[in-house]
Amino acid sequence: MTANRPYLLRAFYEWIVDNDCTPYLVVDAVAPGVKVPAQFIQNGQIVLNVLPSAVANLQLGNDAITFNARFGGQPFSLYIPTIAVLAIYAKENGAGTVFTLEEEEDEAEIFSNSLEDDSPTPEPTKPKRGSHLTVVK
Repeated sequence: MTANRPYLLRAFYEWIVDNDCTPYLVVDAVAPGVKVPAQFIQNGQIVLNVLPSAVANLQLGNDAITFNARFGGQPFSLYIPTIAVLAIYAKENGAGTVFTLEEEEDEAEIFSNSLEDDSPTPEPTKPKRGSHLTVVK
């Protein structure tokens, strides 16, 4: 199966915006492929306001999130692989979700499993055991 993170990101984004809240993304800014303004990275992370009026050309794709925004008045084109998104939440009340390391490992495992041979493996035969029930008189 494909990773569920992109689908969850789109769902939470839509839900937050539909409830008139401001969606924020927490991004692992040092993850491979991440392109964000370096001067705003703190402790290896960056928090981004992705309200439709704050960004342009927002694309919540399966592989990455891309958009244009201004930082300190300077235009910047951002590229964030979905695996680098650590959380999405509403600024006003904190509602949203945090993606855990286990989910990242699961996504990596799904990816590596998709590269492996898909030939069926025979199931080992299990020896028959007697019933664990006994007759009581």
